[in-house]
Amino acid sequence: MQHQRKERIELETTRHRMTGSVTLSQNGFRSRVSDLLNASEREFLALTDVTLVPLDGGETTTRAFVAVSRQHIVFVAPVNGADEDISAA
Repeated sequence: MQHQRKERIELETTRHRMTGSVTLSQNGFRSRVSDLLNASEREFLALTDVTLVPLDGGETTTRAFVAVSRQHIVFVAPVNGADEDISAA
């Protein structure tokens, strides 16, 4: 039985837009992207299979792994579908 899943997200800092995958629990505790962002014991968000687009118009690059400091994140959104039901908010 698999206890983890990958979720594609789009993340933006003041300098880059990144699209990559985060690893989440299949269900329950730490099964949402917001759980990763709110985990006070984590200073970095780990992304795999990442596309980096500089917001200043520079060249797009890809990386197998990127660790992003939570303090530099401007926004995060799931790609291709909602991670959480925001209509209930």
